[in-house]
Amino acid sequence: MSEKNREGKRAARERLAVEREKQKAAEKRRRTLIVGAAVVCVLGLAAVIGVVAANSGDDSSSDTSGEVVPPKGATGKDDLAIPVGKDSAKSTLTVWEDFRCPACKSFEDTYRSTIHELTDSGALRVEYHTVTLIDGNMGGSGSLHAGNAAACAQTAGKFRDYHDVLFENQPEETDDAFAKNSKLIELAGKVDGLVTDTFKSCVDDGTHNSWIAKSYKAFQDAGHSGTPTVLLNGKNILGDNTLTPDKLKKMVEDANKS
Repeated sequence: MSEKNREGKRAARERLAVEREKQKAAEKRRRTLIVGAAVVCVLGLAAVIGVVAANSGDDSSSDTSGEVVPPKGATGKDDLAIPVGKDSAKSTLTVWEDFRCPACKSFEDTYRSTIHELTDSGALRVEYHTVTLIDGNMGGSGSLHAGNAAACAQTAGKFRDYHDVLFENQPEETDDAFAKNSKLIELAGKVDGLVTDTFKSCVDDGTHNSWIAKSYKAFQDAGHSGTPTVLLNGKNILGDNTLTPDKLKKMVEDANKS
């Protein structure tokens, strides 16, 4: 082998090693974003309240003092959970989320396809709870309005698809774009058959606002401190910094065998 060929192969190996290190670093950052306390949406950020309140663009009432109206099919204690999956599933994943929370988006982006696979196969049932953590921390009402719109989608039988659309189109944390009901209805157009007069009225009227407020109180009363909070059969799994989609799948499979 010529010296030129040896140099070429050495350079290729070095480039491959550098690329592998980059991939490892990216994976570490991704996991840290999901489970690291420094980046999880945590209670108590009072110092930043009001940063976006002036620009919230709220185009509907944010009143949460009215009658508590659960969406159709809500389940669990006080009907505060939106179920996805078959009732016969042996394992349950409980997810507390805020549609404005960046760490919640990271969790969804990483585990969405795995959770869909497990629910579609009947191995897992997911119970989603919506909270308004970021509204309290950052100001605004996007968490509340997006949560209400998602509940409206549940009544329309389109929750999972709309839930995914909201996270896929999540604005920056300081941008209270979800406070605009017009934006939420626009995004609903990405879900076939969701935008109807009934859905639009539900969104504009804040039909489930008090239900969302009650859900957030339940979150606080349970002692949870940040979003996402994810429990598999009652056990918090995001404290495991080795968690991956494949590991989650195995955890569900093992739990279903026992």
